[in-house]
Amino acid sequence: MAVAGLQLSASSAHGQGQVLLSSAKSSLFSGAPLRFSLSTSGREPFSRKQQLVVFARRLSGLEEAMRIKRERESQQLTPKVKRRPPLRRGRVSPELPVPDHIPRPPYVGSSELPEIASEHQIPGSQGIADMRAACELAARVLDSAGKLVRPSVTTNEIDKAVHQMIIDAGAYPSPLGYGGFPKSVCTSVNECMCHGIPDSRQLQSGDIINIDVTVYLNGYHGDTSKTFLCGDVSDANKQLVKVTEECLERGIAVCKDGASFKKIGKRISEHAEKYGYGVVERFVGHGVGTVFHSEPLILHHRNDQSGCMVEGQTFTIEPILTMGSIECKTWPDNWTTLTTDGSPAAQFEHTILITRTGAEILTIC
Repeated sequence: MAVAGLQLSASSAHGQGQVLLSSAKSSLFSGAPLRFSLSTSGREPFSRKQQLVVFARRLSGLEEAMRIKRERESQQLTPKVKRRPPLRRGRVSPELPVPDHIPRPPYVGSSELPEIASEHQIPGSQGIADMRAACELAARVLDSAGKLVRPSVTTNEIDKAVHQMIIDAGAYPSPLGYGGFPKSVCTSVNECMCHGIPDSRQLQSGDIINIDVTVYLNGYHGDTSKTFLCGDVSDANKQLVKVTEECLERGIAVCKDGASFKKIGKRISEHAEKYGYGVVERFVGHGVGTVFHSEPLILHHRNDQSGCMVEGQTFTIEPILTMGSIECKTWPDNWTTLTTDGSPAAQFEHTILITRTGAEILTIC
């Protein structure tokens, strides 16, 4: 689950090419080379140079007319891409109950958003074993939730399924009650960057949806997310989703003991920029363990963040890419955050453990 960080700050030129007059070279005319016998009463006949200028102008005008005709025909043949209607909030049902015997994180019961803990989280050997269990559960739940994605399914139905899977495993759904969040999972559709609240809206063919699952098991959080395709998705949106996942993979690839945090944002930005995508700055990765959100904050864009990774450290990397603006707006629910221009957004996330030689992805099953 992403945490909000600080806001950081051919025209074509017509060449002077030669005009071909010979019938053998012209694609517009056939027969013998053109001859001019232009003269006007009381005036000298046009010179050869003047004749060429007249012909060149006529040829240029004809070519321009044909270009315009081809352009109009092309526009008629090319289907117009219909922009999807903007996301609208559906009905939000009451939060689901959690059995009393399941341990709750400390923030449950308060509507206040917890502060970002300043301590970097470095679990011991037993802590890492517990984190692996929490992260593996989160990955299994996310995989199962993704199989529910299809047209006509509501995000509320996905929330119910996720909630049941988590409590059946004896764990607590970390988003539920975090700063007043009313659901057990985040579902962010199309232009929603993150923190979408599940509701009665039915998924439609062509949607993309990020499902963000975090579980609290044995005193540790496991946090992961993935963007899924619903039905017949456009090639443009498929590419956005694919490149976003690749950005996550490239960010993880630079991680190891002693590596600087800023390398993550550099590597992610380099790949996103190849495709013209924006990397959202507002939301960042974070330390995770016994505390849901802590330092270090992981910036996914180019930055001058100080500090280096330490063996045994656990945190998330969760880039959000957009097809347009990286600026965002938040609905009155104080959670659902959309791109300001309505352009699609995609996100992927893993919880990782820093090792001496690299990084171990914990949120796999």
